[in-house]
Amino acid sequence: MDGVEKSQFGSMSPDVLVIGGGPAGSTVSALLADKGYDVVMFDKAQHPRFHIGESLLPMNMPLFDRLGVRKDVERIGITKYGAEFVSPWHDHTSEFFFADAMDKCFPYAVHVRRSELDELLFRHAAKRGARTFENARVLAVDFDADKGPERRPQVKVRQADGSEAVWHPRFVVDASGRDTLLSSQFGIKKRHPNHTSAALYGHFRNARRAPGRREGNISLFWFDHGWFWYIPLADGTTSVGAVASPAYFKTRKSDPSSFLMETINLVPKLADRLKGAEMIEPATATGNYAYDSKFCRGDRFMMVGDAFAFVDPMFSSGVFLAMNSAFRSAEAVDYWLKGDAAMANKCFKRYDRIMRHGPKMFSWFIFRITAPAIRKIFMHPRNVWRMQEALLSILAGDIFRDTPVWPRLMGFKFIYYMSCLSILPQAIKSWRWRKSIIADSLRDPLKVEEKF
Repeated sequence: MDGVEKSQFGSMSPDVLVIGGGPAGSTVSALLADKGYDVVMFDKAQHPRFHIGESLLPMNMPLFDRLGVRKDVERIGITKYGAEFVSPWHDHTSEFFFADAMDKCFPYAVHVRRSELDELLFRHAAKRGARTFENARVLAVDFDADKGPERRPQVKVRQADGSEAVWHPRFVVDASGRDTLLSSQFGIKKRHPNHTSAALYGHFRNARRAPGRREGNISLFWFDHGWFWYIPLADGTTSVGAVASPAYFKTRKSDPSSFLMETINLVPKLADRLKGAEMIEPATATGNYAYDSKFCRGDRFMMVGDAFAFVDPMFSSGVFLAMNSAFRSAEAVDYWLKGDAAMANKCFKRYDRIMRHGPKMFSWFIFRITAPAIRKIFMHPRNVWRMQEALLSILAGDIFRDTPVWPRLMGFKFIYYMSCLSILPQAIKSWRWRKSIIADSLRDPLKVEEKF
């Protein structure tokens, strides 16, 4: 197909084609369409569709402001002022509040049903001028087929009616999430060697909640095999999920819902919180929780959000990192489409640094979150040299601004390693256990879709 083609879909040679209609894809589509570019976005499913990842970070809220959807997001969400850590090895709980971070201007976030948030952002992109398609799956992208002067990528799409069409955008943004379309196509996706986990989760009715302002706070329960999330939602339901080693999930002898309840019963404080609660749909499992790609940008394409990398959801970073990457990518693509090569290259380089920096920051904590020394610090926090404030800033997502968290983070890491020395036999035992779990997973990786 040569030149600009017309069909029932309009021009099939847009400026930008976005793969995926989640928070990253919808955000970049809205931003570029708002600048006047012809943007098409394809989502493989029909909105609203289920997605896990209901808890957001305080630094999400300024991004919603910039998109003009903050009030809409708050309307469908429940306010989260902080987090509660619950340990079976301690008699008390430990609470953290975002208002105590170094910058006091971002005191809360929200929990949302992702089906509602994703549809809200998807429809918003359409309102801003993007052409949006649902039940349309991108099958492959060929960057070499077009030998013309523009060298437009050829994008094969299976439309909602089952037919296939080829689109010819100037630029491709891969926001395909954990499908990792381009990363998988290029063979550059890498499982993280230091972290392997899977998750099993369900939604419950009549789960007990904290009173007052604490009602929407997220709770995290440690147990012998990993940790649980406990996320209250605005409709009265509560999302509960276990993140554990593949070795633990391989012990399953029952159906997923029964196994989730068996796992919950391993955590008495969580089981008590769910006494009298009812699971309202069968449990769901997912795996391969930590991966990245060798690169996130290239000739006529970028990867945003989970299409490039994903880390364990311990600190609810997924939507924030996805949307932040979408804002940064939109800036770079704008300069590229304008033909400003110098500024585009500058933005691309900055984008590459940001995409690696975000997951790296959260990963340091996540990969150690089950370590006895980390539990000790979280359960007995102290604000020496404002280190607790810095930690809260990081957990709020304040990792891309000039907030002076970095010296305090170095201090926190020093305390962590000193704490490891103070409980050296226990720390070594935990380290050896973790290494054995990783080695076992690499030898015999858990295929969640088959196991469950």
